[in-house]
Amino acid sequence: MKLTTTTQLSLDGVMQSPGGPDEDDRGFTRGGWAHFDSESGEFVDQVFQRADAFLFGRKTYDVFAYSWGAAPKTSKSPIAAALHTKPKYVVSSTLHNPEWDNTKILSGDFAVAIANLRAQAGGELQVHGSGQLIRWLLQNHLIDEMNLIIFPVILGQGIRLFPDVGNDFALQLVESSVKPNGTIIQVYRPKGNPEYSTVTKEETHNMFKQNFG
Repeated sequence: MKLTTTTQLSLDGVMQSPGGPDEDDRGFTRGGWAHFDSESGEFVDQVFQRADAFLFGRKTYDVFAYSWGAAPKTSKSPIAAALHTKPKYVVSSTLHNPEWDNTKILSGDFAVAIANLRAQAGGELQVHGSGQLIRWLLQNHLIDEMNLIIFPVILGQGIRLFPDVGNDFALQLVESSVKPNGTIIQVYRPKGNPEYSTVTKEETHNMFKQNFG
């Protein structure tokens, strides 16, 4: 299966509590900033319809289980239908008896367990939210594709998707669209390491002197 991630982000890279003010219990007071229009909502529906399985961190799993887990199993929502019927895997050392159907806990060597899931036949193993897990997957080169849903808001504080210190990655843009409410959807695939310029400050100075004089 292809491992894909889908993340709701502010313009300054915050992913904390997009859905509501009480989504996170760590004192963040600016939650509830992700507002979907019909087109961006349709994109998310289509993503969930491609899922063959889900991979969650503990916090996001708890949020989804409390919200989507309460939706009737007969719900016509593509999101609810996928989450109720597809296998859900949780990376956690503290969750032991999940009540949501089709949930399995990954324990032991997480890298091996996730690699085994990726090796299975199928479409997509999807990660939604789960910022700490996504950062770990990225550092360990386990992500095949990233969906970034970027909302036109600057929060000024909060937990960001990408760490201040970490490995560097080049990305290939495979899809990009702007929705009516200003939301930008970008789909990327990892593409090795970035290429860095070797031009010195003196060479840049001489180039400007020769070309823009």
